[in-house]
Amino acid sequence: MSIDYSEKVIKHFFNPQNMGKMEDPDGVGTAGNIACGDEMTICIKVKGAAGDDRENDVVEDVRFETLGCAAAIATSSMVTELAKGKTIKEAKQISLKDVAGELGGLPPIKMHCSNMAADALHKAIEDYLQKSK
Repeated sequence: MSIDYSEKVIKHFFNPQNMGKMEDPDGVGTAGNIACGDEMTICIKVKGAAGDDRENDVVEDVRFETLGCAAAIATSSMVTELAKGKTIKEAKQISLKDVAGELGGLPPIKMHCSNMAADALHKAIEDYLQKSK
């Protein structure tokens, strides 16, 4: 079975952005899919804004480590690109449709990968918010 990927998916698979470990992350989130065996971890570094409202803090750096298919790696790469420089409030709103859309679409059988990428990011944000209380 052959899967047709967009040019952007192929680009992010062969040249992933923000891949690798992060020293002392402020938040860590992991998501996986038992059915396909993919797993991704997203780490974030956050710069605090003035005041107690963590929603205005800015995602300064984002890194990922992914074990999975081309779509899993491409969606991990894309979600880090989408989140970097955003406020916590903005990053929390990144959805699977945003990730897939920025990649020029994903085959229906691979849409779960964009779900995992968004889920891992949201878990990293929640981890940060819990730690910063």
